Amino acid sequence: MNRPATLPELQTHYGERYRWLLLLSVMIGAMASIMSSTIVNVAIPDMSQHFTLGQERAQWVSSGFMVAMTVSMLTTPWLLGRYGYRHTYVGCMLLLLAGGLVGGLANQFGLVLGARVAEGLAAGVVQPIPAIIIMRAFAPHEQGRASGLFGMGVVLAPALGPSIGGVLVDLFGWRSIFFMVVPLCLVSLWMAYRYVPVSAPGGVAANRQGAGLDWRGLLLGALGTLCLINGMVALHGSNRLEAALLLGAALVTLLVFVWWQRRLAARGGAPLMHLALFAHRPFAMGSVVAFIYGTALFGSTYLLPVYMQLGLNLSASHVGTILLPSGLVLAATIAGVGRLADRQATWLLVSTGLALLAASFALMTTVTLSSALWILALWAIVGRIGLGFILPSLNLGALRPLHESLLSQGSSAINFLRMLGGAIGVSLCGIVLEWRLAAHGDSLTRAASSPARLAAFNEVFLMLAALCALALLAAWQLRTPVAPTEPSKVD
Repeated sequence: MNRPATLPELQTHYGERYRWLLLLSVMIGAMASIMSSTIVNVAIPDMSQHFTLGQERAQWVSSGFMVAMTVSMLTTPWLLGRYGYRHTYVGCMLLLLAGGLVGGLANQFGLVLGARVAEGLAAGVVQPIPAIIIMRAFAPHEQGRASGLFGMGVVLAPALGPSIGGVLVDLFGWRSIFFMVVPLCLVSLWMAYRYVPVSAPGGVAANRQGAGLDWRGLLLGALGTLCLINGMVALHGSNRLEAALLLGAALVTLLVFVWWQRRLAARGGAPLMHLALFAHRPFAMGSVVAFIYGTALFGSTYLLPVYMQLGLNLSASHVGTILLPSGLVLAATIAGVGRLADRQATWLLVSTGLALLAASFALMTTVTLSSALWILALWAIVGRIGLGFILPSLNLGALRPLHESLLSQGSSAINFLRMLGGAIGVSLCGIVLEWRLAAHGDSLTRAASSPARLAAFNEVFLMLAALCALALLAAWQLRTPVAPTEPSKVD
């Protein structure tokens, strides 16, 4: 007997529970891809010693992954249209699996870097897929609950990954980090062949003879992202001329990319990013929120451990202890807010989250060298509650106004902008911190902290709070009333 493969066959075979089984299938793959993006950071020192790498070359292990993941997100709609859900998803899991195995077995740094790029390409394509499925598989009154379940699962990956990874590195070395994604990939492949349909978005068979991929747009997107990330890194260093040239090239590439997308659409082609998406005000404003939110989220993820260790003189174990409760609170908040998103306006939930996140950053400025640790943990929890309000709600508010034909493009675009903001956020926090440290006459190379050093950190926290307040202005524009099309099936 043939295993069910088409959407009607799967729905008939598994009944009402099918959509939840489908969501679980892609959630495991997304967890594997997110874990692969965060967990390698704990292995960089050990890897650098093994391959005798300088800091700049070692950093490419993370940067190469980030560039590949950010750009490949734009290819998801084309891949789904040409190869369907199952083949696209399975291909990504196989690539992620291969990257983990090659990276773990490699004896040359070039192979490790290539494995990280392969993992980044797979992670980028996978991450927009769950949002597309949630919008198509679940009725409007279930989409919030589904987003909450998915968000809770995805948050556990970066929350638990580095902790487990640190133990593995101490026990087995840096290679074990690459092997961590292997069991998740194997489980996701098994589930994909059982629950993920072969159809493409729209409920039709994959169109192998459809429009070709917009290679020029993809090349421009990759070049612009590469110039932007390297320009921010150069700005973080001492070469201001190189930074100016790279950032200028990124701006020019962006303008050419927009021109090319408009021209291709006018000629009836299939652009990599449909600019018609941004004609919908909720989506345009949601994209602004996603970009700024990505900047604040990734920037603070970099800043908080540095602040606790070099600003407050706390040990690494203290940092982990302080951040663990906030991670657990975040998972619980996402689950609860997911249910609220089915009944409350998404703009209200997103605005509440941004306000709490801004408050968390502002409250960090009240911490001193003599403050109790529970105060620091409390302010971190406030910020994580804010994130819990934003994560399940933002995609719903931005994607619900879109026509079904634009859902795949919309999910890819908003994920791309969030990751682009994140890539900028890490460098931005580093640049502003160095600037303010110099202004206060301090440097992180000095062993002891001081009130001047805390003042520099506080000014970076205030910058992040201001960014969240700016995103609030865009979040209020999500209030436009929308009559969403009720998706009754995965298509």
